[in-house]
Amino acid sequence: MAIFTSDTSHTFGEYLLIPGLTTRECTPENIDLRTPLTKFRKGEEPKIRLNIPFVSAVMQSVSDNKLAIELARNGGLSFIFVSQPIEDQAEMVRKVKKFKAGFVTSDSNLTPDQTLKDVLDLVAETGHSTIAITEDGTPDGRLLGLVTSRDYRLSTTPRETPIRDFMTPFDKLHVAKVGITLSEANDLIWEHKLNTLPVIDDNQRLQYFVFRKDYDSHRQNPYELSDKKNKTLLVGAGVNTRDYKERIPALVEAGADVLCIDSSDGYSEWQKETLEWCKAHYPDIPIGAGNVVEREGFRYLVDAGADFIKVGIGGGSICITREQKGIGRGQASAVIEVAEARDEYYKETGIYVPICSDGGIVYDYHMVLAMAMGADFLMMGRYFARFDESPTKLLRVNGNYVKEYWGEGSNRAKNWQRYDSGSDTKGMKFEEGVDSYVPYAGKMKDSLVSTLAKIKSTMCSCGSTTLSHLRDHARITLISQTSIVEGGAHDVILKDSAKVQ
Repeated sequence: MAIFTSDTSHTFGEYLLIPGLTTRECTPENIDLRTPLTKFRKGEEPKIRLNIPFVSAVMQSVSDNKLAIELARNGGLSFIFVSQPIEDQAEMVRKVKKFKAGFVTSDSNLTPDQTLKDVLDLVAETGHSTIAITEDGTPDGRLLGLVTSRDYRLSTTPRETPIRDFMTPFDKLHVAKVGITLSEANDLIWEHKLNTLPVIDDNQRLQYFVFRKDYDSHRQNPYELSDKKNKTLLVGAGVNTRDYKERIPALVEAGADVLCIDSSDGYSEWQKETLEWCKAHYPDIPIGAGNVVEREGFRYLVDAGADFIKVGIGGGSICITREQKGIGRGQASAVIEVAEARDEYYKETGIYVPICSDGGIVYDYHMVLAMAMGADFLMMGRYFARFDESPTKLLRVNGNYVKEYWGEGSNRAKNWQRYDSGSDTKGMKFEEGVDSYVPYAGKMKDSLVSTLAKIKSTMCSCGSTTLSHLRDHARITLISQTSIVEGGAHDVILKDSAKVQ
């Protein structure tokens, strides 16, 4: 006979937070939203800690390099989608790692014998306005000069003019030597009113650039999630349980900071084998696993080496796994049970394994509920798919601006590996996701500021200034259907819908 659980499967929409004592310390500017992404031992720090508790979903319609850059600049992290050729995914990772750094390796380089035409072609290809002129045209060649848009006039300089004739030569450049700190480099930039400071070694070979715009950008994004040593943005990448032996090495070489196995059902031997292989060959690279909805799945993946666990099956807005297969669990119930398993494991071993709530978020307050129930951070697709920075098209449908959004289980995604059952037969036999639209929401930063403000305000009302305190002390109540109705505007005529005569 089948095993029946006694509890009802609940969603976030069936709960409310009960206010706690709001102390004088509970003000928005005192709220700390930092949270661990990867496991750590008691008394130690996690290898990666998020500055805001958000990561973007491993989806074609959500997480490419453009969104990864913007989310990292605002304190979160993206997992570049896996359902693409290995070299394409690795290149997206490289673009994130190169985009923003205190010390940037030059990837726009020419020789002095090349021409203005070569300069213009390279600018058109890369969008970079600063080009290093090295002896052999390599990123670490002997630096001979720089070319920027101020060094030539398109109306008067012939395209065939050699670069040596119009570049700013080395003896007229302000440069720094390897070993200079980022703070010292920025001081030089301001002292000499520079846009770019080349950093060279004792043999005049180019090592890095430091840009004024990166300093300004960092000041505008105080929560920026970057590597402490070289200030590159942090980025994650999805992997599957099929080609991981080829994909993981390419992603690590490209600079991925963390990996995540992307699967609709994580409680499987395929994930165990993937985790064990990754830990054997790349022990320093954190890797998350999932998705699971109960304690047995959590423990199975943690014992296999997972650095964090994703929770949720069938709760995403484009997911129809529950409809198609009848498996899954209400997201609130899943998070609560897995959080209990995480806490039990921590007491038993002294190792804290963060959990990620993936799916089930409809309103911003659901985010706080998920974290109060035990989630360390949230993975979201629909939320991020709405923004300019997501990779999908902006369309006008029925007079409204929307962006495309499709599930990895849809035929459009063709991501059969995510729903792989281990057989040699490839292809989707049936869909577990839909192809849809989401309302367009403009720039990510604008909406993110509002969402984070709501989270901080709610935490103040709960009497918590940290997410760990929220998890330990939040009070939560189940609500009735009538309470849900009561919680919105009711028994009034809204002005937007009224016609005054």
